[in-house]
Amino acid sequence: MSETIAASSWADHARSVLAHAGHQRGGARDAVIDVLAEQSCALSALEIEERLRGVRRTVGRASVYRAIELLQSHGLILRLDLGDATSRFEIVDPAGGHHHHLVCDSCGSLVPFDDADLERSIDRLSRRLGFSAKGHEVVLRGDCAACRN
Repeated sequence: MSETIAASSWADHARSVLAHAGHQRGGARDAVIDVLAEQSCALSALEIEERLRGVRRTVGRASVYRAIELLQSHGLILRLDLGDATSRFEIVDPAGGHHHHLVCDSCGSLVPFDDADLERSIDRLSRRLGFSAKGHEVVLRGDCAACRN
């Protein structure tokens, strides 16, 4: 995200949205929210499960997937498909901030980046084409510095 929101802010926002939709709090869902809130970029469901295991939280895989599905259905997280057959999920900033991604084809690393000039170029292109863009994703693929060496 161009202006990363505070982890507790997004987590509070997510819990509020779910509560207003009539969902009661749950331990597994809260744990998934906490893991996602602490990340600067996208995680796969398995990575979320591993992080939960790393903090001694026992959350079943099915619970992780149910939490992801619920968060996604309420527009709280985005699903990213970066061409490697692994879906990743990242939080949606309620203020509209976002970032883009660099993906290393060799090691699979995922690096978020912001670029104000790129955003201005996308806005100019949209206006020139008479297109009202509601969102966009930019994914640059190649080899990271470590894999090039």
